[in-house]
Amino acid sequence: MPVNKITWDRVGRVTEPGRYMYTFGWLTITADDLEIWKQYPSAAFTLLAHHAEEDASIGEEFHLGAFDIAPEAPPPFTTH
Repeated sequence: MPVNKITWDRVGRVTEPGRYMYTFGWLTITADDLEIWKQYPSAAFTLLAHHAEEDASIGEEFHLGAFDIAPEAPPPFTTH
């Protein structure tokens, strides 16, 4: 199962916490999420679905989960 990740650039480098509409649904970004992006601008967060009420017609809801501060870096070890 693939893991969807999202970067600050992809969300338009928002500067305020809040709930934002994107092509994949609604994304809630917290002040803590923004602090991580300010320290590590290239960090990639795991995109987590938030299950809304069954009868809600507001679209999919997401929030940010675990993050990788260097998503493009090679692994810190080698295998033989």
